[in-house]
Amino acid sequence: MSEQFKTTISDGIAELVIDRPPVNALNDAGWHALADEITRLGTLPEARVIVLRAEGRGFCAGVDIKELDKHPEKIISVNAGNYRSFEAVHRNPLPVIVAVHGFVLGGGIGLAGAADIVVASDCATFGVPEVDRGAMGGGAHLQRLFPVQKVRMMYFTGDSITAAEAYRLGAIEKVVPKAELREAALAIAAKIAAKSTVMIRLAKESLNGIEDGNLESKYRWEQGFTLQAYSSKDSAETRRAFVEKREAEFKDQP
Repeated sequence: MSEQFKTTISDGIAELVIDRPPVNALNDAGWHALADEITRLGTLPEARVIVLRAEGRGFCAGVDIKELDKHPEKIISVNAGNYRSFEAVHRNPLPVIVAVHGFVLGGGIGLAGAADIVVASDCATFGVPEVDRGAMGGGAHLQRLFPVQKVRMMYFTGDSITAAEAYRLGAIEKVVPKAELREAALAIAAKIAAKSTVMIRLAKESLNGIEDGNLESKYRWEQGFTLQAYSSKDSAETRRAFVEKREAEFKDQP
C-alpha cells in the first residue's frame, strides 16, 4: 500500500482515500501506485463500487511540480502514471464515485472527469492551471464535465469555477457541506452496491461503449503537447517560478 493513499472495503464499497499533505499532489511513484490500486480494486469479488476521495485541504492538486522541477526527465513517467490512473477509473469494471472538496486541479480534474459520478462539497473549486505550469493535459477530462467553451475559458485563463457553478452546468450529482461529503458519496455507493454486480458491471461497460470518442485517445493526444511544451524555456520558467513563489518572466514577450 502506498503512503500517499489508503484503502478499505466494507459492505461492497471500496473506499480509497488520497492523503499526501499538504495539497495531495502525487509524485511519480504515487500516480503509478494509485493506478495499480484502482485497477486491483476492480478485480476483487468483495468490491462492488469504488469511492475515491481525499483528506486535507483539497481533493488533489495534480502532479508534484517540485519533483518535476528537480527531475524534468520524469515527465514521461509522470505522464504515464496520470494516463494509467485516469484509465483505471474510467475503464474500471466497477462504478467509481469521486467525492471532491477544496481544490480540484490538474490530475484531480483527470480523476473527477474519468469518474462515473461526482459529488462535491460546497467549498470545492475546479481548475486547470496547466498553461501556468508549463504543461498540457486535462482538457479531455474537463470536457467530459463541462461544455466546450467553458473548458476553453478555464484552460486559457487558468480561472477556477465553484462547486455551485459546476452543479449548474450538470457536472456534479450533489453539492453538500464538507462535513457531509463522505456520507453523501457512501449513500450513493450503498444504493449501487445493493444491486446485481453482474448487471452493474455490464451497465458500466455498455455506457463506456456508447460515449462519443475515446477518452484515453484524446488524453494521449494532449500528452504529446505536454512533451512539446517541456522542450520550451517558458515551461521550465513556469515551474521554477512556482517553486520560488514568484511571477513567471517570459523574455520573448514585451
